[in-house]
Amino acid sequence: MKAKAWRLYGARDVRLEDIELEAAGDEGIVMELVTNTICLSDYKGVTLGTGHKRVPRDIATRPTMFGHEISGIVREVGTKWKDQFHVGQHVGLQPSLNIPGHELETVGYAWHTIGGETTHVYLPSIVMEMGCLLPYDGDAYFKCSLAEPISCIVSGFRTNYHNAFCSHDLEVGIVDKGTMLLLAGCGAMGLGCIDIACHSPEKRPRRLVVTDIDDARLARAARMFGMAYAGGRADGAVNGVEVHFVNTKDMADPVAALKAYNLVDDARADNPTSTGGGYDDIFLFAAVPALITQCSDLLGFGGCLNFFAGPTNQQLMAEFNFYNVHYMMDSVDWIGKGYLHPEVMITHVGGLDSAAEATLDMLKIPGGKRLVYTHVNMPMTAIEDFAEKGKTDPFFAELDRLCSANNGLWCKAAEDYLLAHAPKVEIGEPKELVKERIIRLQQ
Repeated sequence: MKAKAWRLYGARDVRLEDIELEAAGDEGIVMELVTNTICLSDYKGVTLGTGHKRVPRDIATRPTMFGHEISGIVREVGTKWKDQFHVGQHVGLQPSLNIPGHELETVGYAWHTIGGETTHVYLPSIVMEMGCLLPYDGDAYFKCSLAEPISCIVSGFRTNYHNAFCSHDLEVGIVDKGTMLLLAGCGAMGLGCIDIACHSPEKRPRRLVVTDIDDARLARAARMFGMAYAGGRADGAVNGVEVHFVNTKDMADPVAALKAYNLVDDARADNPTSTGGGYDDIFLFAAVPALITQCSDLLGFGGCLNFFAGPTNQQLMAEFNFYNVHYMMDSVDWIGKGYLHPEVMITHVGGLDSAAEATLDMLKIPGGKRLVYTHVNMPMTAIEDFAEKGKTDPFFAELDRLCSANNGLWCKAAEDYLLAHAPKVEIGEPKELVKERIIRLQQ
């Protein structure tokens, strides 16, 4: 199978190459990719190269593929998997294979024939043996690509924990009908968190407060969830959850202002216990020392802080008051059933030709998820810029019309139009035949 793939040779050394992949044979599966979304983890891997713990030390001679938020179509099925998968089936991929003895070898870092920024991948038997190739029954490829980041949030909701009052028993998960705070919560992962908090078929908070320091991000987030933003705030309800968006940039005392949302509970006749305004569950989406310290003051009694931001600074430190301290399969299913709306995470769309630059520029260009269609050529373009480009280019004019009809969000209609009309990637003569390692589970 011929493929065109971005491959990692060293720190910031990425090359778009024509390669050949093995046929499915007896044990493998060949998958055609349609979409991949770019993650901050991709930026870390590509910029650090062998300085990243998950990237092999021999990439200069045995380059790996990068990108791991994958959606596509099964094109070849090995004999071993004929009863589980079929040609033409839509699938997603769980990148954390969790192979015993190979736990750090994650898709997007350590594999030679599997990555997100390519037209096709070869999946060795171990991928299916670990249950990491997931059937997808949803209506759009891009939504399946977003299942991986969504699964991280679902995991966060399920792994937060609290001590039951008057006992040492752990209550796993967020507090059902509790209070939740998302600090720096209007980025891609924050928007996904809002979506899950409001639409999860499991536990949901009764009150959700979301902060940021940028009016444009807050206004966009509020609009996505049906609220009007003005004067530094927006207030409303989504699926029975009380939701507040608030700009904390110019607040003299943001801790007091955020606690005020919960102090109204203290005045209720049916609530004899004072909350002090603290929150049951806090998710922090920025590696900012001042915000970490604020979390210390904002947690309620028995509250749980989830530091949902992977810092690049290995010496990140902050003051924290320790006196007071005490999954992907489901996300694919929830998205396929329409419970969630992962399109809120996407702000930019492009083709395979723009994937490397979009990854390397993640910290320079603000926005949420970058969505890559791996079989087309298209500059990485902000959805909000479609209208301006559409003044001279009918392709972008139609994309703007389709997204505008969907509250400014990417959608299946836009995906279908792009796949039908965008210039296609041309795959040339292969540079080499790329073979994957053979890893067996010990019996």
